[in-house]
Parts: sequence; structure tokens; C-alpha cells
Amino acid sequence: MKILAWTRPASCANSNNCPEVAVTSDAVYVRSSLLPEAIAQLTPDEWRDLVAAIRQGEFDV
Repeated sequence: MKILAWTRPASCANSNNCPEVAVTSDAVYVRSSLLPEAIAQLTPDEWRDLVAAIRQGEFDV
């Protein structure tokens, strides 16, 4: 796998349990800082759908 530039939300700057995202021209990679070796690869369309669903509250418990 290529070297990825991971980013995390500013609110997680000093935490060890945060989502991290790396964006390339053809994919979006998502992982947890607790399990950095477990990486999900999404297409840009899948990423947009996921973000839209989160914003719409589809995963709220």
C-alpha cells in the first residue's frame, strides 16, 4: 500500500480513540487510531454516501 497522509478531527488531536481518514485521487481510506492496521477503502462515491448518512443521523442510536 502506498504511504498515506492520515488526518483526524481537530477535537481528537490529543486522543487515542479517533477516526482517521486519508484521501487520494481514487480512494478514501478510513481507520481507527486504536486499530491502525484495520483500514477500510472506499470509493469517493461511497465516502460521500457515508458522510451524508452520518449527517442525516442514520447511525444515531
